[in-house]
Amino acid sequence: MKQLQPHPWDSAAEKYKTGERVRGAVTRVVDFGAFVELEPGIEGLIHASEMSWAKKVRTPGDLVKPGETVEAVILGVNVGERRMSLGLKQALGDPWADVAQRFAVGSAIEGPVISLTKFGAFVQLSEGVEGMIHVSDIRAEKRINHPQETLKVGQLIKAQVLAVDEEKRLLRLGMKQLVPTSLDEYMAEHKEGDVITGRMIEASDGHAGVELGEGIRGTCRIVAERPAKKERPVEPTPDLSSLSSMLKERWKGGPAGESKPEAVRVGQIRSFRIAKLDRATKKIELELV
Repeated sequence: MKQLQPHPWDSAAEKYKTGERVRGAVTRVVDFGAFVELEPGIEGLIHASEMSWAKKVRTPGDLVKPGETVEAVILGVNVGERRMSLGLKQALGDPWADVAQRFAVGSAIEGPVISLTKFGAFVQLSEGVEGMIHVSDIRAEKRINHPQETLKVGQLIKAQVLAVDEEKRLLRLGMKQLVPTSLDEYMAEHKEGDVITGRMIEASDGHAGVELGEGIRGTCRIVAERPAKKERPVEPTPDLSSLSSMLKERWKGGPAGESKPEAVRVGQIRSFRIAKLDRATKKIELELV
């Protein structure tokens, strides 16, 4: 009897186009996917890899059941072999389509840790979208060897979006970037014109690196001073009334007119004036006092 009727696949090429949405009933669930009947005589296969954006599906039966009606997108039609490929996740929409807008670089996110590896932790941002925090971006105050020293699966964390690669579907996050550093606190407590104390840690090419605190660095421009011609003053014979003042002058480095600024050297502790505070680039420019 069926031979007297046209075969459904004879007109499948005209009826079913790649990219179209279709509805059908699940007829069989196997290890590699599920078969869906679109009409009597025509079935399509939803491969396990096309079932979910969120995770790798190991057991298709966890997502679909025989007899269940599903909506899918046609991925390909092969009339010659009477095969049709369907996608379940495509019918839900690609969650990565607007990731760059939803999770812009520099924005803060919040989500649960879903897995830990030796090199970092994975955080779920939304259905089908995960972000990775490298172990070096977890804590700022100290280096950790494994994410599990700080994080655990299921923990809700906050992080900053560092990079988004839509083509590779990679989203890099950082936790330490949201924690104020000692430099941020230092810059918040000081302003341009403040006189502070620092230690010279390096000097080259007319510039010096200055340590202002633990992890806090500034730069100072060193202007070479032209050596002044020294003239030996004629000292009058001091009397007892001027002895005290003379000793005071010698204690400061010599008689008035001979004292000069101490030469800059590494390890020296000096006073500086803050010439510029650039909070955007986190740079501090200093000048000697």
